[in-house]
Amino acid sequence: ATQENMGKKGSVIFSDFRALGLYRNHIPHVVRYHKKHREFYAVTAVGNCFHTYNVSNALPEDISYLATDRMLVYVANGRKVTAFARNKEVVHTYTGHGADVHLLLPFGDHVISVDRDNVVVVWDVESEEEYLQITFDKVSFEVSALMHPSTYLNKILFGSSQGGFQLWNVKSNKLLYTFPGWAVGVPVLQQVGWSIFILKAETELIHIFVVEELSAIHMFNSFHVLVIFLAAGSPVGHIGLWDLEEKKLVCQMKDAHNTAVAGLTFLHGEPLLITNGADNSIQVSGGRLLRSCLAHCAPPTKVQHHGLNGHHILSAGQDGTLQSFSTVHERFNSLGHGTIYFLFCGTMAIARQSDWDSIVACHRGYLMTNTWNYQKGSMGAHRLEPQCFNKNRALNVHAMAVGITSCGNFVVVGLSSGHIDVYNMQSSMHRGQYGEDKAHKGPVRGVSVDGLNQLIISAGADKLVKIWKFKPRKRVENFKFLGVHITNELSWSKHTKTVVKRARQYLFPLRGLKRFGMAFSPDGRWLITAAMDCTIRTWDLPSGCLVDCFLVDSAAVSLTMSPTGDFLASSHVDSLGIYLWSNNTLCSMVSLRPLPSDYEPTVIMLPGTYEEGEEEGDLNSEVIDYESPEQLDQQLVTLSLLPDSRWKNLLHLDIIKKRNKPKEPPKVPKAAPFFMHTIPGLIPQFAPSEGSKHHNLSSLFLPDDGPVGMLKEMGLSGIDAELRGLAPDMGGDVSVLQDFLKMMANMLNSKRDFDLAQAYLALFLKLHLRLITQEPELMEEAYRVSEKLEEMWTSMQTLFNQSLCLLSYTKSALL
Repeated sequence: ATQENMGKKGSVIFSDFRALGLYRNHIPHVVRYHKKHREFYAVTAVGNCFHTYNVSNALPEDISYLATDRMLVYVANGRKVTAFARNKEVVHTYTGHGADVHLLLPFGDHVISVDRDNVVVVWDVESEEEYLQITFDKVSFEVSALMHPSTYLNKILFGSSQGGFQLWNVKSNKLLYTFPGWAVGVPVLQQVGWSIFILKAETELIHIFVVEELSAIHMFNSFHVLVIFLAAGSPVGHIGLWDLEEKKLVCQMKDAHNTAVAGLTFLHGEPLLITNGADNSIQVSGGRLLRSCLAHCAPPTKVQHHGLNGHHILSAGQDGTLQSFSTVHERFNSLGHGTIYFLFCGTMAIARQSDWDSIVACHRGYLMTNTWNYQKGSMGAHRLEPQCFNKNRALNVHAMAVGITSCGNFVVVGLSSGHIDVYNMQSSMHRGQYGEDKAHKGPVRGVSVDGLNQLIISAGADKLVKIWKFKPRKRVENFKFLGVHITNELSWSKHTKTVVKRARQYLFPLRGLKRFGMAFSPDGRWLITAAMDCTIRTWDLPSGCLVDCFLVDSAAVSLTMSPTGDFLASSHVDSLGIYLWSNNTLCSMVSLRPLPSDYEPTVIMLPGTYEEGEEEGDLNSEVIDYESPEQLDQQLVTLSLLPDSRWKNLLHLDIIKKRNKPKEPPKVPKAAPFFMHTIPGLIPQFAPSEGSKHHNLSSLFLPDDGPVGMLKEMGLSGIDAELRGLAPDMGGDVSVLQDFLKMMANMLNSKRDFDLAQAYLALFLKLHLRLITQEPELMEEAYRVSEKLEEMWTSMQTLFNQSLCLLSYTKSALL
């Protein structure tokens, strides 16, 4: 990849990979049951993707409705309905609506869709053709809910936002009955037993009853259903459980979700309730919370990799939670929620995380900073607070930046007053401060400690970046930024000397960027920055040049690079997810050049929410039929790929025959059937009535593959008989023996069928070695074959030794 084709790709370094921490949105979930697996699967919508504990293909627009049957998942996006099989494969597409689709209902071999123009279309699932279309008057009857009453053939009940109901036969396109309803809209229809319960737009629960083609009241039989419960969610996140027999509220789960409850589903035959809300969470309850998938319900403000393998990312969000996400699988998400205050930023160390707390986080508007324990997945035991401000709370001083030493023993806290304090991580005792009075004249924006506990770098709102000695707490150097206000985080590279020597070079080009986040590459060569102009830029520190730049839909507020350098993670404004970008330089050759001053970056969609391009679709649709050649290169030795039983035991064939010799002669049956004579070999062939017993191998020296191919088709006994027949006393001749040696030389020169050449030559020498020593012509040809064989084995032995040496070094070297 080169910078010239960057306009097409957007970025030559990073490509979108996937998103973390996105589970669901305000669209109600649906539940499907897999008969073969005997498991329930919850399907939820996230932007333009849907999740079934695995992510589906991305759709061009955000999902507006979900529905499922036993085989397919139906998704409404825009004016189109798409059917997915196996959660990823698009099998059907239904187009024809003039407005956005907002309701779906699978109905046997059909699927019913309703758009915003109040048009109802019944589609045939397999043929994708329109079976029926019904248009309702939007003023008098705007469809807001629909359902199929079970056991009622071809009947669909429609609910309206005006409060009325209509029962239709979709096969005959006939209106069967109209229910007056109420003066408020009905968003939900749910059948329980023989009753259909309607949830009004208000808090009251009403139920009506429907019988086929008639209006009548019919109570459900208590013999079949002893107790019926109805779960209802509220706009503030509460869930109420109603006993419909007694018509009273049984219990209430308060604050089950942080936002309005979007969907509730009872699993058939199990006392389990699945709920989801717009707070990006899904929960399974059975009298108590049994299982949940939780993520940030407000945008994360700080992300940072944890550990040396880059498999976990810590994130702090505006929802007041600190969470850990696994880049491998969500089952490895290890850190729980700590909903105390609003998290502002945090840092961690892994050296002593098994001995004491390893994470420190400061909170917006609070002087106190809290420790967290990563091993336990909970808040820690210490609250770090300078004693000098305990008696004067009116100063309104609060913590703004934290940093932990790589050894995990000390934590540095920067305050809005300009002070920088040092605490012991194990005991939480105060160990001193930097500067005689204050470290900075304004709020401290960032603090960071180098990997050897030698230097501390701090940045303040006074436009100064200061470098301090860690232990004597004395200032080493200042950097003044003219016309630049430091308003965001401070990042530190493990390569301390590089940062100190080149601070002026690589920070100067960042002038003019507002509220940017930054991250260093593991080798300290790149500095990746994000600005409020929605750009993510990569700077080459040795040259001080901008080498990569691309745009995203929303500005990134925090960046972190994996310790292994394989992924860049980012969090964005008004986005709940953490987005991973893969490093292309690890798997392909990337030529980086300084970008021109007038370079215009292109937009890249965030991972997990992008539309597959035409170029990618064309590549996926093409099936490349590759046929491997018989020999990859003339310098390589190629084996025959025949089974070992076809050549490996040629030298021991006489021992095998002696061992397998029958103990007594075979008995001839009294009435033996007539058999035609066949030629020995793996492929049955009838023997000719006249001719020699063995094949004529007088043309074995020819370059064609005919003689060798003939030997490949023979069994061990056939090959042994053919080579024995080359001798003069068996009908052969000295010239035929010489031709066989020439054929062996040709096989070695071609470097093909190397294993067969060794086996055939070994058997030939075993059978005719004495005769070869007596004939000068045979001895001369045998010398040529011997020289060629020695040359090949010497070359192969050299390659073997090099490979073994490299393998031994890789296994034992300390990398």
